[in-house]
Amino acid sequence: MTPIQLTPLFRIKAIVTAPPQLVGAVPHGFTRRVMVVSGGHFEGERLSGQVLPGGADVVLERPDGGLHLDVRLVLQTTQGELVYMTYNGRRNGPTPEIMRKIVNRDPIPAGADYFRVVVQFETAAPRLAWLNDKVAIGTGTREPDGPVYDVWEVA
Repeated sequence: MTPIQLTPLFRIKAIVTAPPQLVGAVPHGFTRRVMVVSGGHFEGERLSGQVLPGGADVVLERPDGGLHLDVRLVLQTTQGELVYMTYNGRRNGPTPEIMRKIVNRDPIPAGADYFRVVVQFETAAPRLAWLNDKVAIGTGTREPDGPVYDVWEVA
């Protein structure tokens, strides 16, 4: 097997304060809800800046309470470059009580759940062209006003 190396990329905080748009039970048995991202910021050694308003955090809640994440964001670096960031992931808790808290957006202790994402980027910025060919992974936590992820470049 080829070894994988992880390099810290950045920590990102998305602000999600508006009530979710509840689509409801969709045909494949899940409940879909859409949360609008109103802003945020990210900071790392190679990339820092802000999360622009208008992104979406789309969640499918499985009948067992597990969550499938599908998120689209536009980042703007401190140099003004734009980066389109997408990620998919999973969020699950070890108990029904933890899952109820997650779905209700109640606080839970850090590490009390499984919250992982796979990240990809697109940019036209020449300085950041290397991002177009990278996959990243992240671990998440949830604060009252939105998620926080530590994102790692996979080499």
